[in-house]
Amino acid sequence: MGTMNGVKIVEMAGLGPVPFAAMMMADMGADIVRIDPPSQAPTADATDIAWMGDKNTPIWRGRSAIEQDLKDDEDRERALSLISEADVVLEGFRPGVMERLGLGPEQCRLRNERLVYARMTGWGQTGPMKDAAGHDVNYLALSGALRYIAREGERPLPPLNLLADFGGGGMLLVVGVLSALLERTSSGLGQTVDAAMLDGTALLMTSIMGWMDRGSWIEPPGTNVIDTGAPFYEVYTTKDGRYVAFGSVEPKFYRELVRVLGIDPEMLAPQFDRSQWPAMKQVFAEAVARRTFDEWVTAFDGHQACATGVFDMKEAAAHPHNVARETYVEIGGVLQPAPAPRFDRTPSSIQKSRPDESVDTVLKRWSMYA
Repeated sequence: MGTMNGVKIVEMAGLGPVPFAAMMMADMGADIVRIDPPSQAPTADATDIAWMGDKNTPIWRGRSAIEQDLKDDEDRERALSLISEADVVLEGFRPGVMERLGLGPEQCRLRNERLVYARMTGWGQTGPMKDAAGHDVNYLALSGALRYIAREGERPLPPLNLLADFGGGGMLLVVGVLSALLERTSSGLGQTVDAAMLDGTALLMTSIMGWMDRGSWIEPPGTNVIDTGAPFYEVYTTKDGRYVAFGSVEPKFYRELVRVLGIDPEMLAPQFDRSQWPAMKQVFAEAVARRTFDEWVTAFDGHQACATGVFDMKEAAAHPHNVARETYVEIGGVLQPAPAPRFDRTPSSIQKSRPDESVDTVLKRWSMYA
């Protein structure tokens, strides 16, 4: 019985942020059925990116699927029969695709005026680039965010596909759906949610843009407090070639960091003297290189220094803190993150994926929510 128990969602099969958003809402208890295109032999291009669409990966957990050819009149009508009973539609096609299929928001709302129609694109539903191809790195680039994810003198480094696809995309889509459902309780009407990864990434830059406006953020990238410019907000190499991460921005944490590292404070310039940061980094690097990863993890344990080891996924899952919180779980031999956020009265949980269904079986189950 999660927070979204009884919410009925039709998910149009896609990649990246849409299935991620659906996964989060399935964990929260939503009853989601995904409409997949008819099975077909993979093309050469599909084989190259097969890992993105593997239905056995955690991102597809917690919902069932039906195969429908949305270009076929009968299958499209079956899809509309589901949409007529749904609370939410999730789709991630380029603008105009669903309209051409006869399944756009206005077409669906003729059947269901309470429908929340949530659309996920890279560039948005409007604008001169709305039909352009793109991926996470492109949305990061045009939003301005990618320019600032770099060490001094180095080219920008895409942070996996975490920012635009999932942070600025999938999570933004979830916020949009939940907000529209909340508004519907007073108006009785659905609406269309235009969630764009470009917009979401720009939104994530709010605090950085504030610092820029105040003159607290300077050029070039890699010379500021939290972009690896500062010696106390950086990743260093241990004696055995592993890494530790420091985020000791506040002076009290910085002082503790210096103490545990065994550095004489008199050797260092004032913490926020930018002109001396390169030299201070060298002192920090030499100190970290004197011990192994395990030795540093032990040394910093219990100290308020904002210092942690850099763990791989298996190590992270086995860390005592993550074990205590059950941050990661293993299902069917597959390690994956547990649902988040957490609720004390109506907790989320990973729902068992249902075997593939038919439109009739879904409608029969959904009728019980009335």
